[in-house]
Amino acid sequence: MSNGSLKNPPRIVNRRALHDYFIEAKLECGIALVGSEVKSLRHGHAQLQEAYVRVEKGRLVLHGCHIDPYKQATIIYNHQPRRERYLLAHKREIRKLEGELTAKGTTIVPLAIYFKDGRAKVEIGVGKGKQQFDKRQTIKKKEADRELRRVQSIKR
Repeated sequence: MSNGSLKNPPRIVNRRALHDYFIEAKLECGIALVGSEVKSLRHGHAQLQEAYVRVEKGRLVLHGCHIDPYKQATIIYNHQPRRERYLLAHKREIRKLEGELTAKGTTIVPLAIYFKDGRAKVEIGVGKGKQQFDKRQTIKKKEADRELRRVQSIKR
C-alpha cells in the first residue's frame, strides 16, 4: 500500500470495523505521534484492523494500531510499531463518548487515519457489535448493490 506521491498521503481505512460494528456516532480526533510515525503514515504503512480506543484517566488512548517503522530512520530515532498513542479531543467530547459506552456491546473503534491540513487525524466511531446474521445481511445488501450498479453500467 505504498504511495510514491507524498502530495496526497493515503487514507488508511479500517474496513473490518464497518463489517463488525454498527457505527452510531463518529468523531474526528488528532493523534500524538513521533516524527518517524508521521513519515511512515505518509507512505501508507499502517494497519487498523485490530485497533480499538479506550478512555483512560479522562484521555482517549489508541491501542493495537500498527504503524510500521520508518525505513530511513535510525534504530535510535525509530518508534515501537504497536505502542499506545494518545488521541486529542476536547474533554466534553470525551465525556460524551464515555456516556455512550454505558450500553452493553458498545466500543470505540478507529475508522480511518488521514491527513488534514498537514496534520494526522483519526476518525473514531462508537460501534455496537453485529451478530452473525447482521453481517450476512450486510454482505447480501452489498452484493445486491454491486449487481445493480453492474447492470446499470451495462445498459449505458
